[in-house]
Amino acid sequence: MTPSPRLILDVAREAGIDPATLETHGPHVAKLPLPEQDYPGEPAPLIAVTAITPTPLGEGKTTTAIGLAQGLTRIGRRPILTLRQPSLGPTFGIKGGASGAGRSQVVPTELLNLHLTGDFHAVTSAHNLLAAMVDNHLHHGNLLGLDERTITWPRVLDVNDRALRHIVIGLGGKVDGVTRQASFDITAASEVMTVLALARDLPDLRARLGRIVVGYTFEGAAVTAEDLDAAGAMAVLLRDALRPNLMQTTEGVPCLIHTGPFGNIATGNSSVVADRMAAGLGDMIITESGFGADLGAERLVNLKSRSGLAPTLAVMVVTVRALKAHSGRYRVVAGRPLPPELLEENVEDVATGLANLDAHLRMVAHWGLPAVVAINAFPGDHASEHALISQHCLELGVPCAVSTHVADGGAGAEELARLVSERLEKNPKTEIRRDYELDAPLEQKILSVARGVYGARGIDVAPAAARELRRFTDLGYGRLPVVVAKTHLSITHEKGLDPASEWRLPIREVRLAAGAGYVYALAGAMSTMPGLPTHPNAENIDLDGEEIVGLF
Repeated sequence: MTPSPRLILDVAREAGIDPATLETHGPHVAKLPLPEQDYPGEPAPLIAVTAITPTPLGEGKTTTAIGLAQGLTRIGRRPILTLRQPSLGPTFGIKGGASGAGRSQVVPTELLNLHLTGDFHAVTSAHNLLAAMVDNHLHHGNLLGLDERTITWPRVLDVNDRALRHIVIGLGGKVDGVTRQASFDITAASEVMTVLALARDLPDLRARLGRIVVGYTFEGAAVTAEDLDAAGAMAVLLRDALRPNLMQTTEGVPCLIHTGPFGNIATGNSSVVADRMAAGLGDMIITESGFGADLGAERLVNLKSRSGLAPTLAVMVVTVRALKAHSGRYRVVAGRPLPPELLEENVEDVATGLANLDAHLRMVAHWGLPAVVAINAFPGDHASEHALISQHCLELGVPCAVSTHVADGGAGAEELARLVSERLEKNPKTEIRRDYELDAPLEQKILSVARGVYGARGIDVAPAAARELRRFTDLGYGRLPVVVAKTHLSITHEKGLDPASEWRLPIREVRLAAGAGYVYALAGAMSTMPGLPTHPNAENIDLDGEEIVGLF
């Protein structure tokens, strides 16, 4: 049985946070004040929890990060967790809640998964305020000369709703606005969310919001939120949302929950502000990056670390079921039971899937990061399968531990915690090697990620995408970092495509996120507004008296 959470004021006090500076939201959640200055002296090392290519079910990076923090606490360390806030879309869709699992969760779980302190609603409101001011500007004469055919700013909603992917607005009479095609994204895909995640403080937040580009004039000049006089009001809506939320794990380890950018098209990491605050509180920071190392960890290295802390060590999460899935013999579908044969003992299929683990370990080594492998153990695993993974890691010279943190909490992660602590003592500082310098051309940056991280032989840029890259460069955005938006179900851009084959990365479209500070290239089919399955998790959620049931 999960113990009741401690009072958040007690958690704060033990973490070295003055309780008088907190804004409490009930007994178990509090907003932290923004730091007036950076941490004194050397910051605590940042441990990046990443993973191999996941199945559609996910492989437990969040729960492993939580279990690791609890294990480290048990061996005498003082870790601080920095994690993203779950989106309501997946919570009510296929995935369900994202607070961890079993005895390695952030608690209270229902608060984390449902609204928390309203940060997502603040992002939604700020984003849609800008969208409303764009259309209001068109309605009232369009003094800036904004070409409505070039408007790139959608609206957002934190619900999976495929019917809103492509819409027409302004229907009705003249007073109802200008009729045009538009769209909705999910809130986690909003550029405002990424701005919030990357901003270092309130002035930086305000400046980034002003740089957001919503479209272009008939002469080709960028039109920004500052041009529309919208950035100031957006900053007001986001002022409190820039403050991280303090929560705790099932064993009372402090956790800073903040922001939730998508792992496919955005940074897929928690905020720079949360890391900055954690850097002066504990003796190490444990954070988690979205999807596999090819996505979240790559953005941490090449994008987020340019504004905040760089990682010192990578923890690579691996599961038996994912390795078996990468053998190509099984089909894992979110929302459906695992194939029964996948649960049978089969070291041969695990061995075949180890190529995926090797590829992700090569990525983190390519960035100069030492690694520890964490086998996230499931009840249906077999000892022979764990032994094979451990032996493989031993041959590679990478420390590996079987972790039973879901069933046993911190006690089940003590071996992993010792390996991480020992690895840090051997590598107290790490000079990461990014994939490109900012003064490289945009296309060259995309190529560097494609080759260095994914192992592609090259890139094929569609003519329209090439024109946009030239336009972004001409407008002064050529020194921005890049993000490649692609599937999370493969190291390549296409699920089922062998990463070891002679493949090339197709770039069909590029977009500008000037406020967040990057250009992102779309490879393959990507959707920024997910849909609901036939039977979404929302069907299972209800109230039993005052108790929430069916959330997980």
